[in-house]
Amino acid sequence: MKNKNLRAVDYNPCEIYVPINREMKSNIHPCFGDNAHKFARMHIPVAPKCNISCNYCSRKYDCANESRPGVTSEILSPEEALEKFKVVKSNMKSLTVVGIAGPGDALANFQEVRKSLTLIREESPETIFCLSTNGLMLPLYANELIKLGVSHVTVTINAVDKKIGAKIYKEVNYLGHKYVGEEGAEILLDNQLKGLSYLCSSGVVCKVNIVMLKGINDKHIKEVVKRVKECGAYMTNIMQMIPVPGSRFEHLPLVSNIELNEMRKECEVDIKQMYHCRQCRADAIGTLSQDRSIDFRNAGCGICESKHSVKAEKHDLEKCISKGKKYKFAISSKSGINIDQHFGHADEFYIYSYDSGTVKFLEKRDVNKYCTGIEDCDEHDDKISRIIKSIKDCDAVLVLRIGFDPKEKLETEGIRAIEMYDPIDKGILRAVQEFEEVDCQLSSVIGK
Repeated sequence: MKNKNLRAVDYNPCEIYVPINREMKSNIHPCFGDNAHKFARMHIPVAPKCNISCNYCSRKYDCANESRPGVTSEILSPEEALEKFKVVKSNMKSLTVVGIAGPGDALANFQEVRKSLTLIREESPETIFCLSTNGLMLPLYANELIKLGVSHVTVTINAVDKKIGAKIYKEVNYLGHKYVGEEGAEILLDNQLKGLSYLCSSGVVCKVNIVMLKGINDKHIKEVVKRVKECGAYMTNIMQMIPVPGSRFEHLPLVSNIELNEMRKECEVDIKQMYHCRQCRADAIGTLSQDRSIDFRNAGCGICESKHSVKAEKHDLEKCISKGKKYKFAISSKSGINIDQHFGHADEFYIYSYDSGTVKFLEKRDVNKYCTGIEDCDEHDDKISRIIKSIKDCDAVLVLRIGFDPKEKLETEGIRAIEMYDPIDKGILRAVQEFEEVDCQLSSVIGK
């Protein structure tokens, strides 16, 4: 097969400029530092194309309702990315980082990436640049990334053994040729490790993402961690696979949070671990605990401006809602953008108000997780009592799913539990509509 020996392109380290403060910049990067709650990041979705096919991925990325890597509600040109950055920067003083995380692979769209970063650097010299990549094209573009001032790079490396890699990657498209099986996996793995080593030796702070796949690479992860440490990686982020409809691994059993954290603990003896990853969308904006990308949807295109108090969108739901009512909601969300978490898994609730047509974020409240395992889920009344106490001023809790017992206990205390999967602002409007319909029904009954 032609180009069979093309594994990695030789580097040209001449005229490389490496700022001396890359490690210091990690302190204000929400993913790399320990101050994630203080600083905000903005992902610019300028990279739609991808050059590998992972068995846990689907290339359906245009989705407003999913919160996972590889999805976005818009693709921006470099010029649009600059305009959106200006809007976000003017409204979000804690913004320190601009990142590129897809929805495809950053280096499979390098022309757009280069232009976007160049335009934003001219506008804001102090902004930190980072990007995520599968690493296939790192040997080709490592020098250019450094010259562009990219100080932080995340490489997803799920295996360092081509036999295991062949189970994870369906196809690798390298320099115009498609490779499958162990041959494709070997090309990818060689380039990932060579590119990672070069970036680390050049002063770029590198994180390695590892998707933990039950029965595929879960017994191999320690080896991956040790190998990337040898390459100079700063930290690893061992992640749970998010099942994606249409992907080959759609029905693969998931590792539990307990298994995930046990693996992180075991690997922590070798390298720093990331525990606070939110597996962000390609258009994420805000802090890791409060994604505000919905606030800035279409910003920079002359359509909308962001405000801390966000006006609910003018869709059909509003026609059914009176403007005089006031409500307060507790939201179970793992992303901070969608109602996408089971009640029993929540260790925090986002508190929102609805007042005369305006949806407003108020605060975030920590709680003790109701379900910490199959044996614990419904046995501890003190847990649900503490949760109820923490959200007793709310009219309803909006969740992806909730068990019968906690739902009954909440409703006994006058807190409705409403199951849905929607963006937070749209979900709140739906909940308000439910309240209004119930009120209307009661009024008609009383009238009779």
